[in-house]
Amino acid sequence: MVRRYRDGKNHLPNDIPIADVTGVFATVSAQGFVDLGNEFFQDLGANGRRCVSCHVPTAGWTLTPPELAAVFHATDGGVRADPFGLGAVFRTLDGANSPNADVSTLEKRRQAYSLLLHRGVIRIGLAMPANAEFDLIAVDDPYSFASAAQLSLYRRPLPTTNLKFDSTVMWDGREVVAGETVLQQLETQASDATVIHAQGKPLTDAQRSSVAAFIVGLASAQTFDRAAGHLHEDGARGGPEEIFAQPFYIGINDNFGDSKTGAPFNPVVFNLYDAWTCSCDRDGDARRAVARGQALFNTKSIAIVGVSSINDEPAFGTPDTLMGTCTTCHDTPNGGNHSVVLPLNIGLSDESRRTPDLPLYTFQNRTTKAILKLTDPGRGLIDGKWAHLGRFKGPMLRDLAARAPYFHNGFAADLAAVVNFYDERFNIGFSACEKADLAAFLHAL
Repeated sequence: MVRRYRDGKNHLPNDIPIADVTGVFATVSAQGFVDLGNEFFQDLGANGRRCVSCHVPTAGWTLTPPELAAVFHATDGGVRADPFGLGAVFRTLDGANSPNADVSTLEKRRQAYSLLLHRGVIRIGLAMPANAEFDLIAVDDPYSFASAAQLSLYRRPLPTTNLKFDSTVMWDGREVVAGETVLQQLETQASDATVIHAQGKPLTDAQRSSVAAFIVGLASAQTFDRAAGHLHEDGARGGPEEIFAQPFYIGINDNFGDSKTGAPFNPVVFNLYDAWTCSCDRDGDARRAVARGQALFNTKSIAIVGVSSINDEPAFGTPDTLMGTCTTCHDTPNGGNHSVVLPLNIGLSDESRRTPDLPLYTFQNRTTKAILKLTDPGRGLIDGKWAHLGRFKGPMLRDLAARAPYFHNGFAADLAAVVNFYDERFNIGFSACEKADLAAFLHAL
């Protein structure tokens, strides 16, 4: 599929079909092709890592357990080099459960990289902030490494595609700088990733600009569903090309009014599959299911309770219960992320959801002496605010089928598990048919 063009560089054509769990997805670049000569694919560090090592085009521009298993097998767990640098993801620095992990044998490497292989998570090492409103008073780390000097936080690499919709860079927003554009923040993030994850030198201005422009110019989406067929037929508007045509700016359709037009928030965020509501095509049953799922996402009433950043913020009126829909938090039209910086705590890092393979951190408020136990403190570890512990940004929802598992820590193995989580967390009461329809819609994005 790789083609050499007149400029002598290797390019990947737009719209190459790539199989995933429910069908096929594809990527298009605003350049007209994916430029494999971009710095994104170059070895600019000291440990063999490249951007593509953690953001693999055939895995939804992130990492997935099946892709990681194949790379692990092909490279003996990163010991043998591969031409694309994918095996370099297996480095103890942050690919292993602990940077002190024993990787002397193949079986020990399999154990050392178990979280990466099973959850697709990279270890992020962050220290307690000096200005914190809380103390770290206990650490329960199954890998005997984490401390206040460096907490071990295990997070999914965010996809480097569909970033035209991005409003917050990084799960915890640590690259967000007031007054900077998202493109500028992505430039900084590209350089920081080279220094931290590839153990290289900071990128030059030209290199960071090139990487950021490359990833912002990518769009990926599901193009074919094995049940519903082609997602751009019968009046539907699935597929990546529609993403380029979709308007976006920071604050579009915000809950408190559109930042440019002043128009009130519209909960009908997705309309890609409106035409399938009464589909009589040969795949009509499956297409109507997708349309029903879209309608559920837009309109199903949800009692939002216990969400830090909504139920405890004056901007929302600190309501004990806020009646909303999925689109209250996923408000970007046909993108599905939040259109402003608004990290949320929906309980994914709570002690009650901790599994034995993750550390548990106990924090104490310096003023009230309140205790909070979390597997990942999220935004609170960046700005030191007690109220922000456990908050994370919500990712954009296009190209979901290609990139399981889901949530920042790989908590949900598939989209059915995502739907079940929300159903249980907010006591929604989805029927079995509604769950199936909602999953069908999410797979079609």
